Amino acid sequence: QQDNAMSPHSLWDFAANYTAALCSQDPARVAASFSDAGSLTVNGDEPAIGRAAIEQVARSFMNAFPDLHLVMDELELQAHHPVYRWTLTGTHAETGRPVAISGYEVWSIDDDGLIETSRGHFDADDYARQLAGDDRASG
Repeated sequence: QQDNAMSPHSLWDFAANYTAALCSQDPARVAASFSDAGSLTVNGDEPAIGRAAIEQVARSFMNAFPDLHLVMDELELQAHHPVYRWTLTGTHAETGRPVAISGYEVWSIDDDGLIETSRGHFDADDYARQLAGDDRASG
């Protein structure tokens, strides 16, 4: 049986395009990286299922950070699942505070080369501290 996994080069290109979509202020471009019935879960919350729901999640981050900039820190395979590691920087629209958080997404890629599931994680406590203007280091 043939493995439908993306080549490392294709996966890298896909992740680079996903990063550009996240920085684009175009939530539909982010959602287009997902399959029609794809799902995005952030920190174990209820999953956003389908492109419209994923577009809403992307829009909420883009609205919160009008100057959102995201960089891909690393892309690796763990147990046949790509792990996309990122760092987000931006100015929080509501508080005016600068934020820098890192996180990762564990992806399942479908046969069409789109994200079927993304399980995202970031340090919510660190994020909350930065929004509150608490500069004390965590730990």
